[in-house]
Amino acid sequence: MNFTNIKYFTNNKRFEWIDYDRGISIILVTYRHCFESMQNSGLNMEQYPFIEYVNVFLFGFRMPLFFIASGIFFTASINKYGYKGYCKNRIYNILYPMIIWGIIQISLQIYFTKYTNSLMSFYNYIDLLINPRTTGQFWYLNALFFVGIIYASLYHFFKINKISQLLIGLILYLFCAYINSIDLKLGFINDISKYYLFFGIGVISSNFFKEKIANQLFTNKIFLFILTILFLIIQYFFTELNFLHNSNYYVENRMPFYFLIVAFIGCALSISISFILKKNDSFKFLRLIGYHSIYIYCMQIIVMSVVRNFFLNTLHLNFIPILFFIILTSGIIIPIILYNFLSSINLWWLFSLKKPFQV
Repeated sequence: MNFTNIKYFTNNKRFEWIDYDRGISIILVTYRHCFESMQNSGLNMEQYPFIEYVNVFLFGFRMPLFFIASGIFFTASINKYGYKGYCKNRIYNILYPMIIWGIIQISLQIYFTKYTNSLMSFYNYIDLLINPRTTGQFWYLNALFFVGIIYASLYHFFKINKISQLLIGLILYLFCAYINSIDLKLGFINDISKYYLFFGIGVISSNFFKEKIANQLFTNKIFLFILTILFLIIQYFFTELNFLHNSNYYVENRMPFYFLIVAFIGCALSISISFILKKNDSFKFLRLIGYHSIYIYCMQIIVMSVVRNFFLNTLHLNFIPILFFIILTSGIIIPIILYNFLSSINLWWLFSLKKPFQV
């Protein structure tokens, strides 16, 4: 039985560098989820300040990266499937798995309250749609779905072009900055407002990434070196500011223009690394991880919770560095195996309303 489906994704004609890019991003997301999982379980993570420092240092640019990557596919997708087909695909492949795995995760958290880090109630099922931040990681799928639908609707019904959409995204971003400055929580509106701009950037730059000049630019070693230096400097101040104000979200919510710089430089560096990896055809496991990123995202909190409880409470392993490595790798590898195993026994409907043809 093929538990990784590696033959399919390597033969799949898609932007290979985007798989690499998503692979990098989901690893960074997993790192943060792993850190929070262990910290919320009562472990003294302050004993190992380097782990916490890396958690904050690599925080900030990874989620904008996902929205830019999704936007890159917009034009090709809506031209191929039309407005109705595009919306149907978003429902089938984003909204549906969010609801299914959101219900599964919340139900497990309610039933196993004693062993989980979250206090959930039946109201959180509704929050999946209207206030997803209270449900954990599912805010991202909620925002990704609604951002794509709103963008497509404005494009289809009102013929709003890419430049105008980008302007709308900037206005929404400034609106989000304002409501964050006064600590106003508007549920899913906060995240839609914040990330619409990044989706629009992906749409408007999609043709550029197909050009030869993009490959030449992002594989240039001097360009990579410059991005790396800028990244280290910008992330250093980003990290220091967040630590100074005792919040991982201080820069993101209180310094929106600096956060844009953090996002753009971090995204550009990740894209450059991804182009180079594609050019050299190396580290293919990153492509594998990137291809499965949405399935990893849906399942990893459940998987890491089970693994953490098993090693911590059953095997009594409390040496933080080893435990952190085990939980981190499990949160990536096990969801990939689970997705392909469940799909092979006709449980593909847990992940999409449309049966993938490789199953």
